[in-house]
Amino acid sequence: MTRQRKIIHVDADCFYAAVEVREQPELAGQPLAVGGRASRRGVIATASYEAREYGVRSAMASSRALSLCPQLVILPPRFDLYRSVSQQFHAIFRQFTDCIEPLSLDEAYLDVSDCQAFEGSATLIAEEIRRRVRDELGLTVSAGIAPNKFLAKVASDWRKPDGQFTVAPAAIAEFVESLPVKRINGVGKVMTAKLADMGVTTCGDLQQVPLATLVKRFGKYGQRLSELARGEDERPVQPARVRKSISVERTFSDDITAPEDMQLAVADIVRELQQRFGKIADRYMPVKRVVKVKFRDFKQTTLEEILPDDGSHWDDISAYQRLLQGAWARGGRPVRLLGAGLRLKPLGDENDEQLTLFGEAQMAE
Repeated sequence: MTRQRKIIHVDADCFYAAVEVREQPELAGQPLAVGGRASRRGVIATASYEAREYGVRSAMASSRALSLCPQLVILPPRFDLYRSVSQQFHAIFRQFTDCIEPLSLDEAYLDVSDCQAFEGSATLIAEEIRRRVRDELGLTVSAGIAPNKFLAKVASDWRKPDGQFTVAPAAIAEFVESLPVKRINGVGKVMTAKLADMGVTTCGDLQQVPLATLVKRFGKYGQRLSELARGEDERPVQPARVRKSISVERTFSDDITAPEDMQLAVADIVRELQQRFGKIADRYMPVKRVVKVKFRDFKQTTLEEILPDDGSHWDDISAYQRLLQGAWARGGRPVRLLGAGLRLKPLGDENDEQLTLFGEAQMAE
């Protein structure tokens, strides 16, 4: 008999902002964000719940955030502090399991299948983790408990902030039946629209689509969609995961033809890349800047350049725009997808091996 896995996904609530409020209690109750300065085309990394009431969101341009909420307090990120707090999180996690897969400074998967605490109850283990984080660190985290990573991550968002939700094995079929497909990782606005055109808005709807149809329409990702729609996910929690790259891609519902529109689009993509890399900047150094262009006929090209030894100025939007101009010139045709990314090297790793970016087929939005 196959052992039933017990996975917890722990996700801190407004992590950067919450840490800043803990350090500066006078900020409590104010709309607060952590991110770059509007004068330097910065982006928001995290927004407090008070700021979110005004429509402020992560990956949003700081200038846009201030237009929505003029009284917004934007603080520069302090990654040394956030890294220290993250290490404190993990010290608590390790009291229950060594099988921990960090996704960023503020979230992680925990496999507690072999943990004997609380008679092996993953739900009670999650409650104890949340209590200790609250009592010892003065912060709150939310948790999702399920037999696999996909459902645990969905569940952790179910009762945010400072809550948790359990998807028991016997409840999976009912849980996914009405789950919106946009809850599936990788299903963004474009994919959601494509599935809606097929009459699919929930995982229950998706279950009714033949696998052959999904594979024909979406390639290998169609197989993945079919599995997740049924709540199936066999990925193990991987404690030693080294990231080789980070990227943001955007597929357009209408092909882009004007170079100036491409330049504006890649600027937005780089702003989102800034926000994503900020979560792992304490562990990786950028070594190359890369852009990707996929043309109307699905032919694609990438162009890259080496960054300074210290990885500085990796987020220079004008540099990405220059690279994009060179990549687009190779085809000179309407564009259906743009991507921007970085090749990475773990900090302290002197291995200069070639790392792949955009190397695996994925359904990007």
